[in-house]
Amino acid sequence: MNPSYPIRVMVVDDHGMVRRGLATILKVKADLELVGEASDGQEALQVCEQAQPDVILMDLVMPEMGGAEATRLIRERWPHIQVVALTSFQEKELVREALQAGAIGYLLKNVSADDLAAAIREAAAGRSTLAPEAIQALIQNDKAGPLRSSDLTHEFGLTSRELEVLLLMVEGLNNPEIADRLVVSRSTAKAHVSNILSKLGVSNRAEAITLALQHNLAADPRARFDRPT
Repeated sequence: MNPSYPIRVMVVDDHGMVRRGLATILKVKADLELVGEASDGQEALQVCEQAQPDVILMDLVMPEMGGAEATRLIRERWPHIQVVALTSFQEKELVREALQAGAIGYLLKNVSADDLAAAIREAAAGRSTLAPEAIQALIQNDKAGPLRSSDLTHEFGLTSRELEVLLLMVEGLNNPEIADRLVVSRSTAKAHVSNILSKLGVSNRAEAITLALQHNLAADPRARFDRPT
């Protein structure tokens, strides 16, 4: 996606104070422009049709129609529009629903103005931004069963070792930590990560993690990959 500049941004939130606060942030960023506001998902669809934003900042918990459903419908109708979920909550199901609905990013409302602006720019360029808290909400799961890796194996051709590395990426480990966990050299860990990004067709770790979570990759330390016999 190559939006015209400034980047056209729409804000969807049922609290007027939040919308005004976000509008203030957007006004001081020369490359961002507020083009529409909505107070719930249903109104978001109507405003979106008229405003045609590049990026939507979408609250998830709203009356009438929640943010996840609105995101799904918007992405179906206008696939060129990117949605960043922006919420006060970090519950696992909210995060998962937003990502599965097609949100490219997930941030908490306590994000700094500069980080929010950076996430909007990343979304406009088709790149994902995930708050660390969102990742933690997804991996804290005491009911997780065996890791379902077949989709990633068949669709993207990841090896068992690469799937293992991807799981560690979802847990938030950096390359040196992955190397230590797997008892391999740092150069080997870096090569695995590079191969994963290439096979998944993404440009950074956040996008890889988002894609993994969208495929229900559960980061449970008890999980095991299905390895070929």
